[in-house]
Amino acid sequence: MKVAASISVCLLGGVSAFAPQPALYTRCQSTTCKAVKNEASTEDRRSFMGKSTAAAASAAVSTLASGIVGVPQEAEAAASQMWTPVELPFTDTLYDVDFDSPTHGYLVGARGSFAETNDGGKTWEARSFSNLDAEEEVTYRFQVVSFKDGEGWVLGKPTLLLHTKDDGKSWERIPLSPKLPGEPTSVIALGPSKAEMTTSSGAVYTTENAARNWKAQVKETIDATLNRISSSGVSGASYFTGSIINQVRDELGAYLAVSSRGNFFLTWEPGQDFWIPHNRGTPRRIQNMGFVEGDIKKGLWMTLNGGKLLISPAEPDLSKDEFDFTEANIKTGGYGITDVAWRSEKEVWAVGGSNTMYVSFDGGKNFSFDKSANDIAGNLYNVKFFEEYGRMGWALGSNGLLLRYTG
Repeated sequence: MKVAASISVCLLGGVSAFAPQPALYTRCQSTTCKAVKNEASTEDRRSFMGKSTAAAASAAVSTLASGIVGVPQEAEAAASQMWTPVELPFTDTLYDVDFDSPTHGYLVGARGSFAETNDGGKTWEARSFSNLDAEEEVTYRFQVVSFKDGEGWVLGKPTLLLHTKDDGKSWERIPLSPKLPGEPTSVIALGPSKAEMTTSSGAVYTTENAARNWKAQVKETIDATLNRISSSGVSGASYFTGSIINQVRDELGAYLAVSSRGNFFLTWEPGQDFWIPHNRGTPRRIQNMGFVEGDIKKGLWMTLNGGKLLISPAEPDLSKDEFDFTEANIKTGGYGITDVAWRSEKEVWAVGGSNTMYVSFDGGKNFSFDKSANDIAGNLYNVKFFEEYGRMGWALGSNGLLLRYTG
């Protein structure tokens, strides 16, 4: 399938603008606004759905444990404790967090969870949108939030794209063209009216006019590329009809993605016409991948089911079918690793099922257990550090778990 050179946004009925509201949100009728509390029935519904969602997520991640029961063994006396839980106004699964200053940031999650901080993440206040009632709001899963210089974007499912130009004081809802190949999977703020968006079919789009138009950066979708080069020698790539997951972007715009079956991965750099497929080099299924220190030139990391973590050398040859990976010394007891992040060249963190956390101080060669979330039920899905803001760090998980790095 060829990707169109540009796609115009269909403004069905115009762009709707609305402002985030606190938990006691403002509902406007005509010119009169009144503060309205969430009704008890809505809270009960949210509570029930939260427990059900958390239980399902926990069961899903527990399958990564390969049948092993119990948390990984660790030397309790030597285990570190470098993260502190932060109280939140909701208990839903968290997916992303971003800051546009050392003190101001936003947090997003399941069932319309949306919170703002103005004190560097020490406290968070729930926000909602005045044109989304409670019944509608809980149907959205906000998965991505991105800010730059006061301009921000939020991406949710079912497909919902929100945009702010005033540091989150007001937001507009951006309708997207139904001609987009695949579902939107990520969005990143690049500056005034500029952003980059990806889809589950491998499309990469940029906008320079606040999403009124999007320009394609890749000439064709991933399935079209792979079926055209079916003799590439990449296992699982021939006659590929699935989608891609775990798309991540490095600081210079290169992308890394994993096939939905976890049997191969792909890379793309700005200026390339197509994605390049690569063998995983192992019989184990890929769980997640990312960049060493956020830079594709510094190497890649790969997690496999069964709790394995592999790291490639720096300056990988992106034209090769296979990369040379080295397995890290990390004792997970079989629990899956869901995310990895570099806080510095030497300090590396990995998180996973049953809220397990591991730290390396030698660049990812050897990891030790961290017990910060050992007594908290749930699973961790995301760990992020913000180098531009003193390398502050956050770990996000199920049941509304947010951990702040304290060192």
